[in-house]
Amino acid sequence: MEPTDGGARRAIFAPVDNLARVEAVVHRLGDAIELGLLADGEQLPGESELAGLLGVSTVTLREALMALRQQGLVTTRRGRGGGSFVSQPAVPAEERLRARLRGWSTEELRDLGDHWAALSGAAARLAADRTAPEDLQPMRRTVEELTRAGDAAARGRLYGRFHVELAAAAQSARLTREQVSLQTEIGALPCLVLSDDAYREEVAERHRAVIAAVQDGARDSAGALAERCVRESTARLIGVRLAL
Repeated sequence: MEPTDGGARRAIFAPVDNLARVEAVVHRLGDAIELGLLADGEQLPGESELAGLLGVSTVTLREALMALRQQGLVTTRRGRGGGSFVSQPAVPAEERLRARLRGWSTEELRDLGDHWAALSGAAARLAADRTAPEDLQPMRRTVEELTRAGDAAARGRLYGRFHVELAAAAQSARLTREQVSLQTEIGALPCLVLSDDAYREEVAERHRAVIAAVQDGARDSAGALAERCVRESTARLIGVRLAL
């Protein structure tokens, strides 16, 4: 998977403002890796540069990188050409995902879907007001990758990445971080509904419609389309949950 770029990456590598700095760095980078915003095998900036970007000391950064290595999200190579590299985790098998879904009540899933729809709808409306056509390229690329993705794991990552990139297109770092946090909470659960090829194509078409509305500056249409996409996915997840 090619690394994403633009506003989503700027949000990843923006200074952290949490007092628990090590934990904040771990969450920021770990969330980005699990969502595929940082590509598998991608080399992270050097320690001094990365610490400066995140606004933390090199000691804090090293502690965070150690925690990420323990979680299997980062590997470190020594010597020439060495550094810290992204290691995307294996997505849980379907049975493990179903077991995780059992931990959610239908009311909790609906509440999560409402929050997600509100975030993506607001992002789409703001993006329609603020975004230049060239800023939509990351989203277009993600949709095309989704149409080619053969396994549910990749489809799930791309689905979440699209919504993070939509928030980034709204030019709101806070909204982008909130979307990243929400996608991390959802985790790999969308894989359970994206394994269906017909639904994957339906999602891709809806994402293209969101991009077209944003490019046209049709804020209300863009917001409604983004919200509908999220609500449909949530409804499908609830359907899977009820069948367990």
